[in-house]
Amino acid sequence: MSPESATRHTTSQPRSLSGHPVGLDWITRLLRVDTTSRDSNLPLIDLVVAELRAHGVESALVHNEDGTKANLLATFPAADGTTTGGIVLSGHTDVVPVDGQQWSSDPFAPEIRDGRLYGRGTCDMKGFIGSVLARVPELADAPLREPVHLALSYDEEVGCVGAISLVDEIVRRELRPRACIVGEPTSMRVITGHKSLTMIRVAFHGVAAHSSRTPHGVNAIEHAAQLVRFVRGVADQFRTEGPFDEHHDVPFTTATVNQIEGGIAVNTVPAVCTLTFEFRAIAGVDVDATIEKFYAEARRIEQSMQQENPSARVEVSIGAQAPGLDTPQGEDVIEFVSGLGGAASSEKVAYGTEAGLFQRAGIPTVVCGPGDIAQAHAPDEFVEIDQLHRCDALLDALLSHLRG
Repeated sequence: MSPESATRHTTSQPRSLSGHPVGLDWITRLLRVDTTSRDSNLPLIDLVVAELRAHGVESALVHNEDGTKANLLATFPAADGTTTGGIVLSGHTDVVPVDGQQWSSDPFAPEIRDGRLYGRGTCDMKGFIGSVLARVPELADAPLREPVHLALSYDEEVGCVGAISLVDEIVRRELRPRACIVGEPTSMRVITGHKSLTMIRVAFHGVAAHSSRTPHGVNAIEHAAQLVRFVRGVADQFRTEGPFDEHHDVPFTTATVNQIEGGIAVNTVPAVCTLTFEFRAIAGVDVDATIEKFYAEARRIEQSMQQENPSARVEVSIGAQAPGLDTPQGEDVIEFVSGLGGAASSEKVAYGTEAGLFQRAGIPTVVCGPGDIAQAHAPDEFVEIDQLHRCDALLDALLSHLRG
């Protein structure tokens, strides 16, 4: 597709601008389904399966180990029956919890107020998914120039867990898409890069004792504090020494301890302390070497603990990992999505997405979707109605291209 033809598609008046966004009904249906990551996403997946089947499209489901969650992969073939190549439209179905947040309305009963649609997942990222699902009848009925693959994942919010097997299924089926759009909130900018994410959990096992007999115990919290300080030191080094990438709003690799738990009483030497930290690396940082740096410090602390009591130990595990995205300038997918109406941008984002998993599988990928990440995960999460209209315009242009 030439940039000139893509531009022509966006000059016509999008169907949605005359009233509500095209996908509003589907978006609100999805929002009413609580798909907090700790719960099953199957009620939502069942809705999508039924809609696709009603239009003659079968879905492939890839379940988690206990069968409580599923990824969905569905292909709309090209007019000649081709299922290889084409475009992936990707989104995650799970949302973050609302626990402890003060909302002005029920987070799972969407409301429109002052030009905004409120509800958990409006921005991140059921707005995009609903907009795509509203096009199912057209995608199923239109003679398409190339196939379209709908890819919906589970457990993105806990470390891009589900999308690993989803992308593996795309590879196993040899679909070989030429482009992927991950519809995370970017204010409809075409984002070509984000940091990788690594979450590490460390459990310190000391020895309990009465606090009046501290020499007979091994204080797990005190030893854990050494690692907390070490993580901060690594973060400070990245902040001051780089490497740097000025296309990111935070132009260096970050590291932070965000969860810690330990101790049972103020008069008891704590036997256990667990902490979880993450680091988000820009391209050019050796992720494996950075992980090994943290492992080495944990081993050093363990040796120190065992000098106090040989039974003490430290356990380190990777909680989740998601690769970064670094789509080279000049990739056809950038020009393609920009031509459909996505706003061209050189900015890279700090938050992680599943886009890096698609790119790692050899699928050229960008991130482009309605909403602002500043509203994601927050109380009174919302998406501007205008953003949904802009998403509609991009999907209208895509459909126009697909019809040839």
